Amino acid sequence: MQLPAAIFKAYDIRGVVPGTVNDAMAEALGRAFGTLALREGQTKVAVGRDGRLSGPMLSAALMRGLSEVGIEVIDIGMATTPMLYFAANTLCASGIQVTGSHNPKDYNGFKMVLAGRAIYGDEIQALRRMMEAESWELRRSGQICQASVLADYQARIVGGIKLSRPMKIVVDSGNGIAGASAPAILRAIGCQVTELFSAVDGNFPNHHPDPSKPENLRDVVAALQAGEAEIGLAFDGDGDRLGIVTKDGQTIYPDRQMMLFAADVLTRVPGGTILFDVKCSQRLAPAIEAAGGVPLMYKTGHSLIKAKMKQINSPLGGEMSGHVFFKERWYGFDDGTYAGCRLLEILSRSADANAVLNALPSSFSTPELNVKCAEGEPHGLVDQLVKIATAPAGGSAAHEMASVGALFAAPAVVNTIDGLRVDWPDGFGLIRASNTTPVLVLRFEGHTPQALDRIQTAMLALLRTVKPDAVFDAPSH
Repeated sequence: MQLPAAIFKAYDIRGVVPGTVNDAMAEALGRAFGTLALREGQTKVAVGRDGRLSGPMLSAALMRGLSEVGIEVIDIGMATTPMLYFAANTLCASGIQVTGSHNPKDYNGFKMVLAGRAIYGDEIQALRRMMEAESWELRRSGQICQASVLADYQARIVGGIKLSRPMKIVVDSGNGIAGASAPAILRAIGCQVTELFSAVDGNFPNHHPDPSKPENLRDVVAALQAGEAEIGLAFDGDGDRLGIVTKDGQTIYPDRQMMLFAADVLTRVPGGTILFDVKCSQRLAPAIEAAGGVPLMYKTGHSLIKAKMKQINSPLGGEMSGHVFFKERWYGFDDGTYAGCRLLEILSRSADANAVLNALPSSFSTPELNVKCAEGEPHGLVDQLVKIATAPAGGSAAHEMASVGALFAAPAVVNTIDGLRVDWPDGFGLIRASNTTPVLVLRFEGHTPQALDRIQTAMLALLRTVKPDAVFDAPSH
């Protein structure tokens, strides 16, 4: 079978329908995934789909492929990605969500859980090889049965969340799949909800369902200004990420959300290790320590964070992209609806929710910047930067460094767990290679505008020693 290698990403499979992702490819994925699942003793696989127009066609083909290798398929129908994860925690241990997440509307793809773990990297490449070789093992067809998880999922959330007072909120689902479940769940925990764009529509007629981009939050900001609601929530296309907007229109980015979540979780798990990715604010680690926790910076990538959390038994993890993972009182998977409920539970303890949010430590920072590269180029560039950053004094690397100043002299601290992150006492700079597209990802933060400017200037000068033609774009996911 001929397959474009580019659709097999680090954490999932994604491409344009029907060009690179189509029913033949979905059926082959079902056969390959089912074969690998059976080898691990997994006989059942749950399948869900978001609200994209190609979802019914792709999920039908995927389920057919799973069935053809002898898997018993549990079809949960249209559901958020977290609801698929919930099914893979309660009905079985493996599942596939057909979702394009927050990609353009002509995209679709697959997020996969096998025997309780989100598969990524080499395991996704193993699927690709089996699909190309058509080396799956056909068996007597397994059954396909329907099951709705919404009632159990809602009951599990509502039973564990206690608001201290009713809250008035705005909820923007961006015509993504969260609109079919999140507003009702938020009402059930005690909120008065003003809904925006809850109707599931794969054309996304109002704005794109990606709350990480400020332009997609304008309607929430306007509704907060016009009405009595005190806070706004926004979900991405498949419901696993959350955006938060204050009454005065400020976005509370995920690293600041994590300060609030960590302080709450650590009251019940004192001394817990809280995981976060290299894109997060320098202010986060001290906030975790102040709350009695152990901060651990790790690689970006929702599958990587989930695997590391499991390994070290962390009660909470989060990424700057908006994925937040609660293990304490929950299952450890990323869930925008559940994160929103946990946030409201915390904020409901205060008379002024916005004062709590605005009091969270903040800095001056750039949005995420992308530098487009040739396919395969980003990791090589980062390797060169890391060599310069970690080179001993003297030698050619030191000479190269001299041209951009003594960038890494104390008190700078160099971290190379995922690209190159340099922390100074008053801010940080990050240059890393994306695992999903051929770009370098850059982020800069300073405690003051002057610090931000200094750090950005120094890091860009360093970058241009290895890529003189670097041009910056807004992020593409």
